Amino acid sequence: MGLDVLKAELPEYAKDLKLNLGSVVGNSKLPEQTLWGTVLACAIASRSPKVLRELEPEAKTHLSPEAFDAAKAAAAIMAMNNVYYRAMHLIGDPEYGNLRAGLRMNIMANPGAPKADFELWSLAVSAINGCGRCLESHEQVLRKEGLPRETVQEAIKIAAVINAVGATLEAEAVIG
Repeated sequence: MGLDVLKAELPEYAKDLKLNLGSVVGNSKLPEQTLWGTVLACAIASRSPKVLRELEPEAKTHLSPEAFDAAKAAAAIMAMNNVYYRAMHLIGDPEYGNLRAGLRMNIMANPGAPKADFELWSLAVSAINGCGRCLESHEQVLRKEGLPRETVQEAIKIAAVINAVGATLEAEAVIG
């Protein structure tokens, strides 16, 4: 099981990550598809080959093929959008907001998974990538869809822990 492998490989100084990984994924109240789509999208966004190698097969067993592809699509489109919208925001000139992005984002109209799931996966990836504008946008959509703040918070906790596990294991592979 991928989660168990990751927990076993975390060093003693990262015991909190081990415990958090078990609790945010293992004890999640999110529906299975929502949870594992979040896990997969975050594993991709973590950029850790080890995390992705361990969590992808497990996610595949919990997701329909359509949801599996939609979670990957959320990670892919947010990799682009988070850079673009974060940069437009950080420039600080509001005139950039009046310019057409001109970037294709067709997947967002028909991602192959329920809108709320795709938005939550996009929000989690945006948390990892640090795009405040995307976080605000996806959170507003989720709230309009009726998702409680606790669900948004849970996705962000999953993102934080998976990203930290990836960073720690990648560092250990180099300096261990």
